[in-house]
Amino acid sequence: MTSRGTPDGYFDDMYARAEDPWSFATRWYDQRKHEVTVACLPRRRYRSAFEPGCSTGMLTRRLAQRCDRLLAVDLATAPVASARRHLSDQPHVRVERMRVPDEWPAVGTDRFDLIVLSELGYYLDDAGLDRLVARTVDSLEPGGTLVAVHWRPAVAEHARGGDDVHRLLADVDGLTRTARHEEADFLLDVFLRVPPPARSVAQVDGLW
Repeated sequence: MTSRGTPDGYFDDMYARAEDPWSFATRWYDQRKHEVTVACLPRRRYRSAFEPGCSTGMLTRRLAQRCDRLLAVDLATAPVASARRHLSDQPHVRVERMRVPDEWPAVGTDRFDLIVLSELGYYLDDAGLDRLVARTVDSLEPGGTLVAVHWRPAVAEHARGGDDVHRLLADVDGLTRTARHEEADFLLDVFLRVPPPARSVAQVDGLW
């Protein structure tokens, strides 16, 4: 079965009605989920991170505290402008408009050591999701971290469920899952780009 992606106009309509249509800035559910996402990062610090689908930048601000450089992008003009305002005091964060996965940052030899896919994969059709995953894996440096977090209940505008996105990621060559946080509302997985072999946080710290 082939899925249809969410039309681009859906996002323009949502942001035309409200600056923060999903209430990321005020809703405790999202504030907590963002804190859980950042708490699950296995490294203390990242050199170069990428967050596609950043919306208004609420998670971006938390990620910025753990990164030397952070590129955050979104499809729609309104959330990009909002995120730029919210992050104007963070000179190491760059916010751009980009239609992923058709558009993608030119990584070259300096690949990302962190990519965060938050509430993004279920908007894409089959071909789009496959391309997103392939580009994500190609852009991660060896040993780099991929964090995926997605809403689980069914939504009419989504091309698939959040669990389906995570099942696909779990089967991708070059990724090893090292952590999972599961709730009725959302699913969060942490993957490492292999090789080299994945090591736990305690192993990296020499505890075993």
